[in-house]
Amino acid sequence: MSVDAVLEALEPDIGPADAQSVRAVGGGSINASYAFATRDGSRYFLKLNTADQLDMFTAERDGLLELAAAGAVRVPEPIATGTAGTQSYLLMEALDLGGHSGTAAAELGRRLARQHRAVRDEFGWHRDNTIGSTPQPNGRMKDWVEFLRDRRLGYQLQLAVRNGIASRVAERGAELLERLPDFFADYQPAASVLHGDLWGGNWGITADGEPVIFDPAVYFGDREADIAMTILFGGFGTEFLEAYQSEWPLDPGFRRRVDLYNLYHVLNHYNLFGGGYQQQAAAMLDGLLA
Repeated sequence: MSVDAVLEALEPDIGPADAQSVRAVGGGSINASYAFATRDGSRYFLKLNTADQLDMFTAERDGLLELAAAGAVRVPEPIATGTAGTQSYLLMEALDLGGHSGTAAAELGRRLARQHRAVRDEFGWHRDNTIGSTPQPNGRMKDWVEFLRDRRLGYQLQLAVRNGIASRVAERGAELLERLPDFFADYQPAASVLHGDLWGGNWGITADGEPVIFDPAVYFGDREADIAMTILFGGFGTEFLEAYQSEWPLDPGFRRRVDLYNLYHVLNHYNLFGGGYQQQAAAMLDGLLA
């Protein structure tokens, strides 16, 4: 995927790129990414995909703006989306991000709790987006259990059946959907603005120690869904959860819903990559239904 046509299309708005500064950036399997500077020294981060994926980039832009509006956790500023020839693009500010630290993780925990206090009266969002490269339907609903059943777990289970998941796993999944109200008998979540894909690879630290989150799959949902994913793949540490709890304590029943929320991501990984994620989903279902 060539970056030259996109840089040429952006030139009227940001000026000519310094050709010597353009470099490919790894770390993602969905998009091609580049860092570059313009001749006046301004620095940018650019994502590329095929032209038919423009909507994915406009949804990511809108998600970053939604998170920024909460005024709690820093996100990269989106600058432009569009197409150039056969390619679509998302242009953002470039941030030099380092690895994780306990101090920064604690600050992220506190700020994320403040972000989650930005709430709406319905679950979902004004538009659909993607989780990885999988469509993520966000049609608004008043009832969280119905949203979780129809827009999240049920949707991924339907995709998994099409992708050949074992019939026993599909049957156990259908049973879980019927029993979802059991997990919320004494818990009514608020509709908080969520990052939606908060694993350890989607946050970093600026040079002055400020935590940053990026690559979101935004919607309004139960804040426990964000916190559960921080546990799924690691990368946050005990300081993060302790600081979050100090800012806004989680419901005492949170732990019994962790796998419920993370099943969504494991099913999505099965739908994207197959392999051992089927076994992981089966084990999670067995535990949830036990």
